[in-house]
Amino acid sequence: MSVVLETTIGDLTIDLFTKERPHSCKNFLKLCKLKYYNFCLFHHVQSNFVAQTGDPTGSGSGGQSVYGILSGEDARYYEGEKKPKIKHDRPGLVSMVNCGDNLIGSQFFITLGEDTTCSLDEHIVFGEIAEGHDVLLKLNETICDATHRPYQDIRITHTVILEDPYSDPDGLIVPCQSPEPPLEVLQSDRIGADEDITEDIDIEELEEKRLEKEALARATILEIVGDLPSADIAPPENVLFVCKLNPVTSDDDLQIIFSRFGKIVSCEVIRDKKSGNSLQYAFVEFDNQKSCEDAYLKMDNVLIDDRRIHVDFSQSVSKIKWLGKGRGVKYTDKDDEGKNISDKYSKNRNKKRDSFDSRNNYSKDKMSTHESKHYRKDDKNNRYRKSEKEDRGPYNKYRRIEKDEDRRRDDYDKTRKNYRNEGDRKNDRKERDEKREKDDKNKRSYREDRDKRSDRGDRTKSDRYDRGSRR
Repeated sequence: MSVVLETTIGDLTIDLFTKERPHSCKNFLKLCKLKYYNFCLFHHVQSNFVAQTGDPTGSGSGGQSVYGILSGEDARYYEGEKKPKIKHDRPGLVSMVNCGDNLIGSQFFITLGEDTTCSLDEHIVFGEIAEGHDVLLKLNETICDATHRPYQDIRITHTVILEDPYSDPDGLIVPCQSPEPPLEVLQSDRIGADEDITEDIDIEELEEKRLEKEALARATILEIVGDLPSADIAPPENVLFVCKLNPVTSDDDLQIIFSRFGKIVSCEVIRDKKSGNSLQYAFVEFDNQKSCEDAYLKMDNVLIDDRRIHVDFSQSVSKIKWLGKGRGVKYTDKDDEGKNISDKYSKNRNKKRDSFDSRNNYSKDKMSTHESKHYRKDDKNNRYRKSEKEDRGPYNKYRRIEKDEDRRRDDYDKTRKNYRNEGDRKNDRKERDEKREKDDKNKRSYREDRDKRSDRGDRTKSDRYDRGSRR
């Protein structure tokens, strides 16, 4: 159950403790329904302690409960709940003022300090501020006199009941419209709530304030959707955002170009995590704000690698961790300051290449081990078996010749010469071609001899078969 208090400095939303304080919540809701709190003054505001209101007279000694309004002066107060006990241990708690002997009227206060349990133990907590903590800060910072009354009036202008679970008492007549402001409000000797106490401000200053408010509103929206940890966080002022880059532009290129404006802490071209390709934007972090501003003024729309780049101040806070109000911020990823993302990518790429080479070396060693043990694969049952006759026969002899030739080529590639001129290179190539032709000729002659021997063997077998059939 909630009630919205509209004040001259902002709105406050109060969540009521209807289960723990049913009588106090009912009294408060019915007074709000009667527009009883309209134009009530915050007559007592003490910094880091309380802000008290609820007295229509504004003196701090008036006010009555809803039962006093319906039944007369004898029922001005009612007895408040003592249990369960709720402590005043945080700012934003709303309590009914105990007028003595646990008697409650219409006045209430809002806590502004962290822990006020000892001095406010007798009063009855019946709700808590759910929205409008910025209004509490304004209340806490208001300027007051020696009696803790604000110099400028702060009043409740309207109350809105979001939900009322209680039935109306007999005789309660709800007004159809808000009442007119009382005479005390019109004849107050204090600064009016609607009066502007600021000095004459130029149009430029007003425009600057308007832009600040708009920026704060946008930051609040980003905080709500989760893009910012807090609206109070500001991006660093020494980092530039560079976009519309050519994909071939590297970190080193940008660092060389921007280094003429000052010392560069880091320069990162943002790249795709999987492919490593440039996403065509970068962040350049300078050592100081002055160098960053000079680069911003002179590098916008400059031609780099046939592309006109765009330069602006960075709005990214991805490296800033908010520690909470009053605790400041922490810059994460300190170990990687001054390192480019391309360096990280190249390191990962080298790691992958080393692991790939190690796997290849392992597979080669394994193959050489199998060859040395004379293993070969059987195509029928996919098993490895030892063959003692593998190195016998003309085919295996020809395979050994091919292996020897491949080995010679590898040795030659490893120990190839650096030729003095083009003529030496052509002569060496000619010698190699002649040697290769000679080897091919020997292979062809060897194949022809092998085919002749096989044909001769087939003929002898057929002759024997014919002789046996004749017999």
